[in-house]
Amino acid sequence: MTRSQRGGTPSRAAKRPSHPSHSSNASAGSAAGSPGNGSAKAKRSRKSPKKRSGRRLPLRYLLPCVLLLALMAMLMLRGYVHSEILADHRVRPPVSNDQVPKDILKGGPVIDTRSENRRSLKVPDYELVLTFDDGPDPRWTPKVLDMLRKHDAKAVFFITGTMASRYPDLVQRMVDEGHEIGLHTFNHPDLSLQSKDRIDWELSQNQLALAGAAGIRTSLFRPPYSSFSERMDNRTWPVTQYIGSRGYITVVSDTDSQDWQRPGVAEIIRRSTPERGEGAIVLMHDSGGDRSQTVAALDRYIPQLQVKGYKFDTLTGALKAPSAHTPVAGLGLVKGKVWVTLVQVSENTTSVLVVALAVVGVLVLARFGLMLVLSLVHARRVRRRNFRWGPDGPVTEPVSVLVPAYNEAKCIEKTVRSLVASDHPIEVLVIDDGSSDGTAGIVEELGKDLPGVRVVRQLNAGKPAALNRGIANARHEIIVMMDGDTVFEPSTVRELVQPFADPRVGAVAGNAKVGNRDTLIGAWQHIEYVMGFNLDRRMYDILRCMPTIPGAVGAFRRTALERVGGMSEDTLAEDTDITMAMHRDGWHVVYAENARAWTEAPESVQQLWSQRYRWSYGTMQAIWKHRGSLFDRGPSGRFGRVGLPLVSLFMVVAPLLAPLIDVFLLYGLIFGPTEKTIGAWLGVLAVQVVCAALAFHLDKERMTHLISLPLQQLLYRQLMYVVLLQSWITALTGGRLRWQKLRRTGAVGLPGGSPEGAVPQQKSAERRPVG
Repeated sequence: MTRSQRGGTPSRAAKRPSHPSHSSNASAGSAAGSPGNGSAKAKRSRKSPKKRSGRRLPLRYLLPCVLLLALMAMLMLRGYVHSEILADHRVRPPVSNDQVPKDILKGGPVIDTRSENRRSLKVPDYELVLTFDDGPDPRWTPKVLDMLRKHDAKAVFFITGTMASRYPDLVQRMVDEGHEIGLHTFNHPDLSLQSKDRIDWELSQNQLALAGAAGIRTSLFRPPYSSFSERMDNRTWPVTQYIGSRGYITVVSDTDSQDWQRPGVAEIIRRSTPERGEGAIVLMHDSGGDRSQTVAALDRYIPQLQVKGYKFDTLTGALKAPSAHTPVAGLGLVKGKVWVTLVQVSENTTSVLVVALAVVGVLVLARFGLMLVLSLVHARRVRRRNFRWGPDGPVTEPVSVLVPAYNEAKCIEKTVRSLVASDHPIEVLVIDDGSSDGTAGIVEELGKDLPGVRVVRQLNAGKPAALNRGIANARHEIIVMMDGDTVFEPSTVRELVQPFADPRVGAVAGNAKVGNRDTLIGAWQHIEYVMGFNLDRRMYDILRCMPTIPGAVGAFRRTALERVGGMSEDTLAEDTDITMAMHRDGWHVVYAENARAWTEAPESVQQLWSQRYRWSYGTMQAIWKHRGSLFDRGPSGRFGRVGLPLVSLFMVVAPLLAPLIDVFLLYGLIFGPTEKTIGAWLGVLAVQVVCAALAFHLDKERMTHLISLPLQQLLYRQLMYVVLLQSWITALTGGRLRWQKLRRTGAVGLPGGSPEGAVPQQKSAERRPVG
């Protein structure tokens, strides 16, 4: 359940100076005509433009976007080094070789085209150069290196940039143990199908990874999908020439083990053994699949040929040439190290995210399963014919209904009239929290004609203070609380107070519903409210850890309120705070499904953002405030070790990680595997549809609103995720969040009835409290 499922919207405003002299003194000062006052006023007027121009967007508004962009960047980098982005897996079939010089076709496997005097070289007799392609691999390359060290043999490793970026320690080990490094491109494409710009990019990126891994660059290169020099054709020869012009020596092979086919250890040895003591460049692989046969073959192959007089050396060692390695320093080295570091951060982060995604998936499915089972158990229990909340029968005693109101002139008449129409005996107490739009006057006029309606005025002090003022002035033991923008059905109060027949019940949560659901954003909130209240609240009721009594419709025992100290101003979520305090004091908190209240939900993204941001942050504050219950005994300890972890997990942690599903969905749609990605997302959506349909069925709602559920999952949920992320950042950075007063339209009425016209308002500008 999210914080959005409280129902209702805040009527509390931030505290303003409460002493009457503040405003009168300010007026007197402004009206004074002394030169000193005029000078001060002039100075203030000169400074005011500077203050306005210096306003900046708070950092915590930027951090969520920055974090999401960083996450996408890391995924893109991961896809790049895993050959999922910008990779080209096409392989061109062979063509004619009539344009390839004869001396190249009949020459050796080392081709030097760095100058006009092209040449090819062969390895001297009894010299073997073992070459390994496609690595380094975290599993097989260490085993190959161990085998080479065991038999005191050297080799050449033609590495790809993608693997070198991910496993730089293995590249460093190759160099440290005396082996030679060659390039095998970055993404392993067929270069005969690529442009010169792409070839340059493959080479430079490969060198960048090598510089970052081992601090060197190399002049050796082996084209992907290459074979013997005699198989060079009219498409690969121009590539070889161009590679030479870039300063590289092309190295192919003249003995191919074909170990990628896994033909068996004996066959690999047979194919790798030259005839009559000839020297050879032997092609093997240390990556790209199961290389257990290659490792086993090396353990027999190397000593067998060493006994015959063969020497296993690097390429430049066998040719008695200068080393192919050149140290990298300065900016090139820095770029390489930065690149490798970024790849490592991306690899580690995305690995953690993959695990987190699996955890989120399990949590989501477990939560849905738990909600389905427990909500059905709850519905069957409270809908039995002989179900009774307590042994003393229905609750018929009168109750006090508290309506804290700040600038609710557009809504307050409907709210009061809906209460007076209640079929349960009530008194209506409107606590005007320093409204400036005539809210109190409207209620006083209504009170002349409507029995049991009273107004209590106070200077603006905030919603918790207004509720505490109402509790002090209430006449009855059972107290119902609602928001000033909410209307009750005639049966709402009666249904809401029936659970108090059980003396263990200290508070009751009602069923808040979105009244303005005719817009798309209203329909999305309607789905969210129905799913939250009908499934989450039923689940929490059965588990006895209801986290929130919604501000729009909730009821309390006065005794319970007094025992926990009343409504607290410690958090911005006073309804969650008081509910947790009730649990810790040993009271039961239950859900009354038929106590329906119709509230006005935000109608713009900006208002919705402000409301949910406050709710999320307030919930975190409440969880932190009651963290001590984890170590308590008795009812407080039970809530701390059962309720608090569930609330923290399902309301704060899991929703924060849930965007991973959508991020990986977007990544999978673009870079694949597209079919599996769509299937997985549709599977999660199907589970949500089932849960939503059950919630709508239990609440007797029309299913037509569920048509917008897929779109809600794609758009609305993302907004809620970013809001929660921003709340986390605010909490971690120690920021303070101010109360927001939402703009009302007064359009919400009871279903089936036309909303009444607005009451004439006093002509005073509606001011919103600051702070």
